[in-house]
This record gives sequence, C-alpha cells and structure tokens, in this order.
Amino acid sequence: MTDTLTYRGPDDAGYQVWNAGNATIGFGHRRLSIIDLSPLGHQPMSVNDDLHIIFNGEIYNYQEIRNELLQKGYAFKSHSDTEVVLNAYREWGMKMLSRFIGMFSLAIYDTANNKVILVRDRAGVKPLYCYWQNDLFLFASELKAFHPHPRFIKKINPDCLPSYLKYGYVPAPDCIFLNTFKLLPGHYLEFDLENKKFESITYWAVADFYRKPENKITEEEAIEETERLLLKACQYRMVADVPVGVFLSGGYDSSVVAAILQKNSSQKIKTFTIGFEDQQYNEAIHAKKVAAHIGTDHYEHYCTSREAKDIIPTLPFFYDEPFGDSSAIPTILVSKFARQQVTVALSADAGDEIFAGYNKYKGVLSILNKIERVPKSLRSTAAFALKNLPPSALKKMTGLNDTSKENIHKVARYFKDDVDGVQIMDESNYSSPVERINKFLAHDYKIQPDYFGIKKWRDNTDVLKGMLAVDYVSYMANDILTKVDRATMSVSLEGREPLLDQSIVEWAASLPSCFKISKGTSKYLLKKVAHKYIPSQIMERPKMGFGIPIIDWFRSDLKPLFDHYFSGAALNWHGYFNEKEMQQAVREYNAGANEKFVLLWYVLMFQMWYEKWMK
Repeated sequence: MTDTLTYRGPDDAGYQVWNAGNATIGFGHRRLSIIDLSPLGHQPMSVNDDLHIIFNGEIYNYQEIRNELLQKGYAFKSHSDTEVVLNAYREWGMKMLSRFIGMFSLAIYDTANNKVILVRDRAGVKPLYCYWQNDLFLFASELKAFHPHPRFIKKINPDCLPSYLKYGYVPAPDCIFLNTFKLLPGHYLEFDLENKKFESITYWAVADFYRKPENKITEEEAIEETERLLLKACQYRMVADVPVGVFLSGGYDSSVVAAILQKNSSQKIKTFTIGFEDQQYNEAIHAKKVAAHIGTDHYEHYCTSREAKDIIPTLPFFYDEPFGDSSAIPTILVSKFARQQVTVALSADAGDEIFAGYNKYKGVLSILNKIERVPKSLRSTAAFALKNLPPSALKKMTGLNDTSKENIHKVARYFKDDVDGVQIMDESNYSSPVERINKFLAHDYKIQPDYFGIKKWRDNTDVLKGMLAVDYVSYMANDILTKVDRATMSVSLEGREPLLDQSIVEWAASLPSCFKISKGTSKYLLKKVAHKYIPSQIMERPKMGFGIPIIDWFRSDLKPLFDHYFSGAALNWHGYFNEKEMQQAVREYNAGANEKFVLLWYVLMFQMWYEKWMK
C-alpha cells in the first residue's frame, strides 16, 4: 500500500505494526525529506514507545514550539517537526492544533488511551482519505493506496456522479467509492479501538471568522497589517533544508508573494513560469516583466502542445478520483519544470477566495443591487420579462456577458424571496447546470443545493462574506488544493501556500467587504499591497485563468480519445451515462459547438479513471 505512493516520498520508507488486543494497527510512510534530512527524521516515529506518528506536511513554526517544549523539560533526538508534533501532543493533547501553523495530515497512535487520531490541516492543503467496512479501517494520502489491500471493496457510489458532473470533483466528505470518505479540512478524527467507534471533530472553521464583528480600521491600517502578515507567512514557508522556489504567473497573487520574499531576502529567489505559444493562454510574458522588476532568478519554459497532450493519459493515475479541472495539465508541467531546480515551491493559491478576486463576485453583487431596486410585488413579473428579452437588451440591463437561456433562467431565480447570497453563489459558481446534468445521466437523480456545511447567510449579513466562505470550503479545498497537491507530488515537489496561513485568512475575514471590492476593483486590498512593490502599469491586465487550449484538441489529433471513450462499448462499461445524449453532444462538438465541452471533458476524465481503476 505504501509503495503505491513512492512518488510522494521517494527518499525513505517505513512500516510498523502493533497488536492492541482487539485490533491490529499498521502504519506505513513514504518520506520526502525537507527538514532534518538525516535518518533521525525516519517515520513511523515513536516517543517512549507509547506514542507513534506518521506525518505528511510541515509545521512551519515548529522551532518556536520546540523551544517552548525544551523549557518544559522535553528532550529531542532529532531536528524534525515530526518529533515536535509528538511531544506537543503529549503536553497539550488536541489543543496543540491551535498552536500549529502549517499544512498537514497526520496519524497518531496513542497506546495509553487506545486511540488512533487522524488530523487534517485547516484549509485542506494535504489530503486524507478513509475507508470503514467490516471492521477494517484504512486511511491514506491518496485512494490508490487502498487498492492493494485484499479487503478493500472497490464499489462506486453512484450518488456522487451528479455532484461530479456539476462541479468537476466529488465534494468532501463524499468519495467516489462506497464506505469511503475524505476527512474534512479543519477536522480531526478520534478512533476508539476499544469500542470500534470514531468521531470527527471540528477544530477550525472559516465561517466562524466571517460571522465575527467587522474590524473597524482605516484603509492604510488594513494595507499595513496585510503586508505584515503576508511577509510573516511567506518567510515561514521558506524554512527548509532543501532549495525553495516560487511559481510566478505574473498575476497579483504570485507577484506579491515573490516581491515580498525578494525584497526581504539577501539572495535571489528562484521563480518559475511556463508559457504557451497561444497568446490567449500565455502568462510568461507578464511573469517575465514582474521578475525583471523585482529582481528574481527567473526561469521560464515554453511548452509545446504535445507536452501538454502527453499529460492527459497520466491524469487518472495521479488524480485517482475523477477530477475535471483541466488546469491540472499546466500545473503538472510547471511542477516538472521547477523540480529540476528545487524541492519546495511556493504557490500563491487562494488569493481570489480570500480577497475576492473572481469576477463572479462583482457580477452577483451587481445583480443583487439591481434586484433590490425592484419592488417585491413586481419581482415575479421582472423574472418573467428577463426570460423573454432579446440577448442584447439582457446584456445592457443586467451587465451579464453570458446571456444563454440557462444563465438567464438562473438569474431569474434570484428574484425569489427565499434565495439568499450563498445559494446564489452556489448557482453562479459552476458551469454545468442541473438540467444538462440530468440529460447526461442514465438514471434520474435529484441534485440538492449544497452549501458545503455553511448554513444560509441571513439577510442582514454581508452576502460577499457568504460567497467567500462557501468558495473557501468548496472550490478552493476540493478543486484548487487537490489540483496543486497531486500535481506537485507527482514529481516529488512539495507545494506550499503562504496565502492560506490562518492569520491571513482570519484577518481578511474580519475586514469590511469594501476593502475587497471597491469602486469596481476586485481584490482591492491585495492590489494596494502589490503596488507598493510593483508599478500598476506592469500589473494591470485582464485576469487570465491558468489554462491551456484543450477545447479544440479533440477535433484534431486527440479525436481518437473521444471516439474511444464515448463509444457505445465504453459507455456500457458501467451504464451510468445516457448513451444517446452523450453521443449527440459529441456530434455537436465535432460540428463546432463548444457549449457542452466542459461536461464532455468531465465525462472523459471519469471514463479514463474508470478504465484505469475499475475495468
């Protein structure tokens, strides 16, 4: 089981088994050596033969905790953060988590209390899957580690398929397999070996901080404190005994991280960018300008379409649950490029989810503002009128770029009195409408609105905060962080996320929304900080997603993939999809219609995953 994850930890391997009366416990670990490269960092690690641990990730402030424990009389054999975690558990129990700044999934076997405890970091940077059936409890960083176990039953949970087609991922805690689940971010699980019961406990939740009273400060104070927190978070993530670099796209998030680090470093920071010949997707020219201005040691690599296409067959192996974000391809490419120089790379994800960078936030707020001007008694009439206006009038009236029938029906639903900001966020966030999903499936499913564990935002609460809170626990955790973890780990590269430092997240949640979207400017506060380091004329450009032009590839040299995986024989491997509708969608795509391509890509990823792991 452990050997299936060799690429996550190529430097060392360890296994240990204990007999606990009515249970047998086995811990296995693969190590990517980052801190304390000596054999003393070997895992599983034990202290006094009564506490045992396997640990994936980093505790960035481990030296401070270690010094505190030294003053309390604890002794250390190594200089690793793993040993610090064990002694912190002995001193503070699960209250230790409030002290940790880091990314981690870990397991502790506490023999004195006859418990196994699993923990996942606040944001969910590091993954943790679990399986419980017939007195067998398995846990691992990736699902593929379960497959070699002779008692693991691979049976698909069909109830996850509508969610997968809607979002492009299976939302946590659900999993593609029955009796399998993901431990949620900000949670720990206690498994009582005596009574064979386990409980999942929340130790941190982002919504709690969005619900707190707002911080009443000036804009200048907010800029100064945000910059201070960014510097501290970035410096923590440079702690390593191996080379460290930064992914640089030239956008605001990665640029501000690289600029802050470079200004406060005596050596040149290594930055990495990949480019594409298609200028619509090419960020390399922007990144090069930023790197030249801040003075980093910059590396860029222009990828051919062939390099990108060659990644596609590997996706089902590394993303061993169906995963539909095609930007996994360039993320793997930039990880491969960076791994030639460094073992750790900082990735500036989460800026959009924390500081309100996506255009959809402005769009939803604009629509709500327009709805507020319509008397409640006339809103049903207004919704009817929206559905019947020509696209040109709709665009002028609503400001929407997407005036498709499905999108207009979605906007019309916003006029309902019982629809709040979080529901609107849920509907505005994803590209696959429920009506389209049901047509693609062979069986009827009722797709319920999913607020990802966040209760409805009240009318008197800032709608933007609700939208940001939902995005943090849904799209960011399930999509963005999954994408980056699997991509970086596929080449034994550790990815670190400075913008996800809890001090930044908690601070940003406390700020008034006008510091995030102001006078039509998204990510207002972060941009103010960035402009202290980089002139606005270098930074200001239309927002680009990190993508590649796959939308045309399947009409040319990748057409055989569609032909194979959407054939009647392939669709009948399992019978989950409506063969007639699916093949009609492929014909429409081949004829030049791109409207359903995202769903076709999601289904292709499912089909390739199924062939790899189930067929």
